[in-house]
Amino acid sequence: MTLLSVHNLSTHYAGGRGTVRAVDDVSLEIKAGETVALVGESGCGKSSLGKSLMRLVEPSSGRITFRGDDVTAMPAKDLRGIRRRIQMIFQDPFASLNPRQTVRTILTAPLKVHGVGDDRSRRRIVEQIVAQVGLPPDALDRYPHEFSGGQRQRIGIARALILEPELVVCDEPVSALDLSIQAQILNLLVEMKNRLSLSYLFVSHDLSVVRYFSDRVLVMYLGKIVESAPTADLWAAPKHPYTRALLAAVPDPARRKQAAPISGDLPSPHNPPSGCRFHTRCPLATDLCREKAPEYRHFGESHVVACHHAN
Repeated sequence: MTLLSVHNLSTHYAGGRGTVRAVDDVSLEIKAGETVALVGESGCGKSSLGKSLMRLVEPSSGRITFRGDDVTAMPAKDLRGIRRRIQMIFQDPFASLNPRQTVRTILTAPLKVHGVGDDRSRRRIVEQIVAQVGLPPDALDRYPHEFSGGQRQRIGIARALILEPELVVCDEPVSALDLSIQAQILNLLVEMKNRLSLSYLFVSHDLSVVRYFSDRVLVMYLGKIVESAPTADLWAAPKHPYTRALLAAVPDPARRKQAAPISGDLPSPHNPPSGCRFHTRCPLATDLCREKAPEYRHFGESHVVACHHAN
């Protein structure tokens, strides 16, 4: 069953050098119980897409539906109900927590905003979620600066899950953490997904994390989705040159020679290249790539790629 549908979504920002096309004509679906990873280099529009789904930033065009409700057409006063069902875990576990509030206050606030329970039941809910994310009971009356980075991210996870959402947008939730702590947080997210029947949109630039965590992968380049496939299919047979370059860059002790990095820099989203946006860095680029944007092609039932030379 489809939980979230996005059709031709664009999010553009007005800047001093012109319009920034952060998200450009993106379509995707997330099914109930599914973890969909959104991967790409920094600056490709991943976080803008995640925030657009919740209308934390306003889309410029397109349509977002959640369980059939048109999120893009909702007046602001009706968004509260949607945001109870779609929550977000942010990248920076310190900047996203109010340093002047205790953990108890931070976790109680969403319950109050959405009118959940009375004071007694809220206390019980807060105590339960703190235990579920692996924090000690005395954490409730302490402040964010008293915790490690991993513990602060557990607080952020608790805040996102306390309203029992159906979909959680995870915006690079482990990128600011040490490797040993990353594994703990990922295991916690898997555990909470199974316990609460969650769906995730998992935004990341780390493909080694994505392979462990996701059911399906969307590869984003300069505001556009260039490839979409089940995780196992993507690793076994990537079709887009950008996807192949990203996978080749994942460290592999078994590989005798490490792959060279992708040549060139990410072009400016103010003025994206004509035709295929990857052609300025692509070893397969031809005049066709420079002149015409590729259409999506299907390889099997669920593997889709936008590339003139996918074969």
